[in-house]
Amino acid sequence: MDPASRPRKPWRKNLYENAEYEDNFTDPTFLKDMKTNVNLRSYSAAEAFTGATRLSQQICVVTGFLIVFHHLYTERVGPKAIFCQSAAGTMVGYFIYAGKDAQVAKFIEDSKTAIAVLVFGFIFSPLLHTLTNSISTDTIFSMTFFVLVLHLVFFDYGVSAALVSKAISLNAAIFGAICLASRLSSSLHAFVLLELAAVFFALGPFLVSKLYSIHLLVLSIAACCYFLNSISPVILYTYISLLAFVNLFCPWLFVRLQKFKNNINGPWDEAIVTEDGPT
Repeated sequence: MDPASRPRKPWRKNLYENAEYEDNFTDPTFLKDMKTNVNLRSYSAAEAFTGATRLSQQICVVTGFLIVFHHLYTERVGPKAIFCQSAAGTMVGYFIYAGKDAQVAKFIEDSKTAIAVLVFGFIFSPLLHTLTNSISTDTIFSMTFFVLVLHLVFFDYGVSAALVSKAISLNAAIFGAICLASRLSSSLHAFVLLELAAVFFALGPFLVSKLYSIHLLVLSIAACCYFLNSISPVILYTYISLLAFVNLFCPWLFVRLQKFKNNINGPWDEAIVTEDGPT
């Protein structure tokens, strides 16, 4: 019998058994295991809005830090007054966060750590204050904007995702604070701003995550709007527009686009190793 006219063996889903077939050949049974939107979860408009408020809350934190910087930069408020208010607020926040679990021994240990950080920060503040003197102010402000955006992108909003990185988020915020500190008038101003950066970006997220609510968000937005209005109405309108975009447009767009989601799963996917063996 002519080899060319000899019937081929049935195709199987094993590459080494299909020498008589093209590499991209599939028979009609190949797609019988195809599934679409496996384990798909649809989010309601309320859930999307609630998730967006987490980002808005952190935007308020960043805005509050920038407001304090502006007051230091324009000498509206002295560094000593801001430092005292920050220290008092940190103490109150510590006891609120500790709650009923507050212990004298732990408070003493935490106080020692805080004092050590303050001492080292005060010692190195003259160096940090002059670290970027050779860079123009416009460049510093632009660089600060981008690193604070980076802080918001990598911040932990309570969602398990590969993009989340607490280390990158915190380092970006501290780097932005160091950049801004170099534009202040003295090393004392720089020390106070860096101390505030530690409070806002290192300690603040723990307290905010524990006390977070829509009421806290509304209070934060109201406070930011009040101070921004005294700085510049244009900045205030930009801030309100940003929050409207994050809290209204983005959730609406997310919910609207859910119906177009179409994930395809089939026999071509990679094997997933489980406790019961690969699947």
